[in-house]
Amino acid sequence: MTAQNLLVELFVEELPPKALKKLGEAFATVLANSLKAQGLAPADAAVTAYASPRRLGAHVVGVLARAADKPVSQKLMPVAVGLDANGQPTPALLKRLAGLGADASAVASLRRAMDGKAEALFFDSVAPGAELAAGLQKALDEAIAQLPIPKVMTYQLESGCALPGWDSVQFVRPAHGLVALHGSTVVPVKALGLAAGNATHGHRFEAKVDPVVIPNADAYAEVMQKEGAVLASFAERRAAIARQLQAKAAEVGGGCRPIEDDALLDEVTALVERPNVLVCEFEKQFLDVPQECLILTMKANQKYFPLLDAQGRLTNKFLVVSNISPADASAVIGGNERVVRPRLADAKFFFDQDRKKTLESRVEGLGKVVYHNQLGTQGERQQRVSAIAQQIVQLWAKAEPQRMQLMNDVLTAAQLAKTDLLTDMVGEFPELQGIMGGYYARHQGLSEDIAFAIEDHYKPRFAGDALPRNAVGTVVALADKLETLAGMFGIGNLPTGDKDPFALRRHALGVARMLIEGGLPLQFHELTRLAFSVFANGKLQDTVVQLDEFLIERLKGYLKDSGYSVPEVDAALYARQLGFWSTVPRRLAAVREFQALPEAPALAAANKRIGNILKKSEGVGDSVNAALLKEPAEQALFAAMQATVPGADAKFEAGDFTASLQALAALRAPVDAFFDGVMVNADDPALKANRLALLQQLHRAMNRVADLARLAA
Repeated sequence: MTAQNLLVELFVEELPPKALKKLGEAFATVLANSLKAQGLAPADAAVTAYASPRRLGAHVVGVLARAADKPVSQKLMPVAVGLDANGQPTPALLKRLAGLGADASAVASLRRAMDGKAEALFFDSVAPGAELAAGLQKALDEAIAQLPIPKVMTYQLESGCALPGWDSVQFVRPAHGLVALHGSTVVPVKALGLAAGNATHGHRFEAKVDPVVIPNADAYAEVMQKEGAVLASFAERRAAIARQLQAKAAEVGGGCRPIEDDALLDEVTALVERPNVLVCEFEKQFLDVPQECLILTMKANQKYFPLLDAQGRLTNKFLVVSNISPADASAVIGGNERVVRPRLADAKFFFDQDRKKTLESRVEGLGKVVYHNQLGTQGERQQRVSAIAQQIVQLWAKAEPQRMQLMNDVLTAAQLAKTDLLTDMVGEFPELQGIMGGYYARHQGLSEDIAFAIEDHYKPRFAGDALPRNAVGTVVALADKLETLAGMFGIGNLPTGDKDPFALRRHALGVARMLIEGGLPLQFHELTRLAFSVFANGKLQDTVVQLDEFLIERLKGYLKDSGYSVPEVDAALYARQLGFWSTVPRRLAAVREFQALPEAPALAAANKRIGNILKKSEGVGDSVNAALLKEPAEQALFAAMQATVPGADAKFEAGDFTASLQALAALRAPVDAFFDGVMVNADDPALKANRLALLQQLHRAMNRVADLARLAA
């Protein structure tokens, strides 16, 4: 059972580029895992995935021609059922043995062992190891069946048949070849109507020979590169493209660099088998168009890599990843330059046409664009966003009166934020919504604050995205997200499982991030209620509590992703006086430092105990009568609180949550002594009420920064 390396390649027509990376990884992973599960490959066998536009492949190290035999133990039945009073096999046992290919002669060798409370009979045998041909066939079938195919094609086998629909195959693309080599030996497997061999095809135009014969499994990558002109490994091809992009940008000079876009790099890697990066250029007059438009059209439509200068500005040069390497590349360069020119001309035309109308003149048109059949038009939505934004400014001004100065700019930005949806440029490139509104606002002389707000009101667009750049944009972005959340929750369009068509999770995360990272003095529950208030009566269901819970869950997720534990997050969020979400990071830092104190575990446990006592008691007051403190331990605790709590409260009011919590550490000893020496539920009602009041004061003092009980083990 000598181990040799295995190669499998499926040669197909051009695979969908956006899915190629996943297809290649899945094919190799499933195939290798199946071989490992059958004992044909070691559990730690190295696996190399190959994926190019016309092939999926896998190289697995150390594959056996035949797996080792395995001992198998099968439970048959209880001894009392299988053997009669004389120890002879019953008909039931003989029938079971026959089903396993054994007869009465095997009875003497059956093993007895306890199975629960009864003794059972077990049949021990040896299962022969899987042969490679059968094992690989099983693995190949599983790999093909489990491919994450975006859309299946049905096609006829080349052998064909007179009757349509016969001998048809379903796969992501028509397959034309199968290679399966164990060392240098062809493994006789079949897939998609193809029999395995040792020959495949290289580059469609530049292969030196056709077909390309693979002498052994380990020679695959080298032979494909030298004779087939194909870099079969997706990862190696991607790295080669990245190197060439950087090298060509350096040749251009001036500190130029290709735009960074991993998704574009993956897609281009999936489009070529022998990458060759070339430098092209377009007329400088197109640089008058906003660079976002030019970059998007080059990336999305042509799969080009725009070049940026040292300051991050778009240049009139771009990089093309060609699939051929002619001695004279001028025809390839010229062809790509001719292709991109009409795209850029269209962008310039849209930009020039859009600027002929002001954003204000487009406001009326929003009333003709349906936003949602239950929530009305974009015009109605714009009015709701404006109303929410106005109220946010008023709430903000309660804490910071100078914020009232934002009102005019906020209302203007909120009114114009969606108007670029009616422009030709955004109609052609929806990804530019907001961005183009900012450009058009500047063109007509509006302030930078308003232009930034129009551009930024969609932010954060995704996890890790930047927040709006100014206060005006923050208000409009908050209003826009709150209107969406309230509207969708109010009509029952809630996220379910992994489905979130209206990106409500992203909107909720954006609200949480703006409140926290922006340090806004706004109560989230006030924001959700004012968001519901701007909708007409009867339009929405009363789901504001559900929305509150949804926002809190997204906040928890955000904090956990930031590195805080579940107990830390729960403690900070369920403090007695949480206040603004902007205080949560400081509370979390205080909780983390408090947990490092030696007194923390005992105080957290005591706080939990106090909470349980108070929950079981009714009508607990918070006024302590010092004259009723009879026991030394309760007197000591009261004195310690008198000495400690005022200072802790002062630190809390000053916003120094860490110092506030650390000051309470001095209460550990008197708290422990209190529970050791004082009976809270005294027979005397007055003593009991006084002791409960003392605990009430202590509980309130301990839970201002965080709910310490949630830190208890």
